[in-house]
Amino acid sequence: MGGMGAALKRKGRQSEDVHALGAGTTWEAVLGTEKNAPEWLGGSPLARELSRHQIAHAGIMKARAPFRIVRHDQSGTFLMACLSGEGEVLSDGGWRTIRAGHACLMPPWVMNAFHCKPGGTWEFAWVRYLESRETNPVVSAHSPVFGIYNGEPLRHGIAGLRAEALAEAVPATMGLWSELIHGYVMRFAQPHRRDSRLWKLWKAVDETPARAWSLQELADEVFVSREHLRRISAKELGRSPMQQVTFIRMQKAARILATSEEKIETVCRAVGYSSVQTFSNTFLKWMGRRPSGHRR
Repeated sequence: MGGMGAALKRKGRQSEDVHALGAGTTWEAVLGTEKNAPEWLGGSPLARELSRHQIAHAGIMKARAPFRIVRHDQSGTFLMACLSGEGEVLSDGGWRTIRAGHACLMPPWVMNAFHCKPGGTWEFAWVRYLESRETNPVVSAHSPVFGIYNGEPLRHGIAGLRAEALAEAVPATMGLWSELIHGYVMRFAQPHRRDSRLWKLWKAVDETPARAWSLQELADEVFVSREHLRRISAKELGRSPMQQVTFIRMQKAARILATSEEKIETVCRAVGYSSVQTFSNTFLKWMGRRPSGHRR
């Protein structure tokens, strides 16, 4: 973790991406497009039907230390579903452990990093999207960052698509497998069984990020106690209410920076910060780079 922790702390310059797979790590993957495909995925079969859902690649990995990956500008939503063992993932500016039966959803255009703990095998399925800065990503203000998730259907969907791509490669069949894979991601990213009050709350925050939201104001908005809001937010999103406000603000700031020429001071005020330095430090922690670097 030291190497990635150091990478996170390099505030003055952009660090190089890290792909240390380790001699004991194995994987099986399928590509939706050959565009920007990682070199280590070379030789994986192609299933262009995945690209209909903007999926760049998907796979199943059995990782062993010193496996670690650091991407400073992940250009697409990334879902990781842990199947067995455990690893550590950089999320919301800090390290979190992901274990079997759970999933992590990482938004695009942030630092994306994860590594395997020494001794033992960490097995997970992944789906990586390829999205542009001008379009709405799979992840939204209502998407969980961490949560309980049965990754076995996703594992079988990826294995089925790969097997078809290596055999008959019938487009209709590969289309069905691709629909299943995307559907399993959306089951986690945009679940239907949600507390409708939270949907309305985060929509209100997304529409008024400049408002000086407090925990009490958030709770008042949905007529619950602060403690109850903490509980349902942790259960449904995997983060606290105020962390969710920061997430929404940083995503909003990232979109403005990527699609306009607004001054950083203007963006800072638009998402609720009076201090440019505080905004810049928060953006660095959550997105992995300064606002000026994100615009570049």
